[in-house]
Amino acid sequence: MTATPAPDMLRALLVVEFPFTRSLGPVQSAFLTGLRERTVLGVRTGDGRVLVPPVEYDPTTAAELRELVEIAATGTVTTWAWNHAPRPGQPLATPFAWVLVRLDGADTALLHALDAPGPEAVRAGMRVRIRWADDRHGAITDIACFEPYASDPATEARAHHGRFDDPVTGIVAPARLDYTYSPGRAQTGYLRALAERRTVGERCPSCAKVYIPPRGACPTCGVATTDRVEVGPRGTVTTFCIVNIKAKNLDIEVPYVYAHIALDGAGLALHGRIGGIPYDQVRMGLRVEPVWSEDGRFPDHYRPCGEPDADYDTYKELL
Repeated sequence: MTATPAPDMLRALLVVEFPFTRSLGPVQSAFLTGLRERTVLGVRTGDGRVLVPPVEYDPTTAAELRELVEIAATGTVTTWAWNHAPRPGQPLATPFAWVLVRLDGADTALLHALDAPGPEAVRAGMRVRIRWADDRHGAITDIACFEPYASDPATEARAHHGRFDDPVTGIVAPARLDYTYSPGRAQTGYLRALAERRTVGERCPSCAKVYIPPRGACPTCGVATTDRVEVGPRGTVTTFCIVNIKAKNLDIEVPYVYAHIALDGAGLALHGRIGGIPYDQVRMGLRVEPVWSEDGRFPDHYRPCGEPDADYDTYKELL
């Protein structure tokens, strides 16, 4: 018996990237400012343990922690894994080891990179020291990496006041995720229909709800959805929000409106940008139609289509 080959599925390389901004409490501020000054600080718990990196509350008792101690820049590898192919933005551009290092005077381990010629040069129990970055700003990257170090016995932690000139009070940490996405059978059909300027969903055989975009199965009934249904192209604004913050790399002037839009015949609303109308004139019940992207592959935004506003009872179940 010969199996029928599955149709080609769509695949795409996707990147999710954003800067994460956070303010720092007194403990984290002292820790990162200390790194800028080539000083490693930990925090002592009520039972005498020293945590590095420091936290502001004891993970066991939830007690507030404020007693800072200075830790040596040398330590011992507790465990490791070799990174054969470093990714962009990682500490080193050449192959290196990810290591957990218990710095002298600490009771917990710090994760960072170890610069070593190969995996045969790395072992649990080896002695290492911090290699400081030349340009330091108050971030974990002020530690460029660890490097093998055969001298100096372990030392004890000693009290530190945690005060520095020009303390670091906030950080911006970039977050990035690269991955390959395959939309699967249902969404592959949906995307291919969009390339033909059609919007196609799938109907649940049990509850008859039409899902846009289709998910391949009804999340309510738990049954497969295979009956394809073309909906729209027009629809109704159900709810919306006004965006007043300009997004990076998005060439849209603020303020603008993002809305949930119930396409005619769909069993739930999808979201899209509203254009062609002042932001303060967008309203629930507004009838809209798609404006397709220049390459015709997806709706760039939706605009008023000139029809009278929809009655609330026609879309109240789709809010």
